[in-house]
Amino acid sequence: MGSFEELVAEGAAVPLEGWDFSWFEGRATEERPPWGYAAQIAARLAVVESALDLQTGGGEVTASAPVLPPLMAATESWPPNAAVAARNLPGAFVVQAPDEGPLPFHDSLFDLVISRHPVVTPWAEVARVLKPGGTYFSQQIGAGTNRALTDFMMGPQPVGDERSTARARAEAEAAGLEVLQLEPVALRVAFFDVGAVVHFLRKVLWTVPGFTVEGYRDRLLAMHEHIQEHGEFVCTSTRFLVEARKP
Repeated sequence: MGSFEELVAEGAAVPLEGWDFSWFEGRATEERPPWGYAAQIAARLAVVESALDLQTGGGEVTASAPVLPPLMAATESWPPNAAVAARNLPGAFVVQAPDEGPLPFHDSLFDLVISRHPVVTPWAEVARVLKPGGTYFSQQIGAGTNRALTDFMMGPQPVGDERSTARARAEAEAAGLEVLQLEPVALRVAFFDVGAVVHFLRKVLWTVPGFTVEGYRDRLLAMHEHIQEHGEFVCTSTRFLVEARKP
């Protein structure tokens, strides 16, 4: 294990492009949700004629599916990730588009819209681009996720309802969609060195908004000392699975 300065420098140097978390192997763990989102996505993509992956990151989840529909599209707002997605999804139509919409697609175009960990869900746009009878299927980050990490770095923070299941249901129904399933889960997360914390906070920006190594050096040192004493820093992430259908 390196020194505090070495670990921080290492975490600060890892490239951020894509949505691949393999760098964390041996340095952090996150319990997986029980429903197997990638496998469910693969099964659904294999039986539809058209699908859209919103906020695809580097396209990693969709690219893992053995079969893609004849019409496969994806959106991503961050240009470096959009470039990675275009490489990972060579047969798909990948476009750079804002997370909150509008979406650059015709009405009633897609049988399936998917999204893993969207920053926001543009429910009205999802409803617009779905065909009648089409479905939206998404694994989302829930309210208060990794709150212990946020509070450790920033002090106690309020938890809003922006990522609550109740709000997701209300906004889906307001857009005219029928919610078929809405399943939350709490998952154990552990960090084994401060370098992993640095990389995570650089990559998952909403955990500590405005995070920089220099701005949070004192708290990072406290984190390093905590991990040295306890062997890990543990927090809880929340996820929920939502499926909604357009009548």
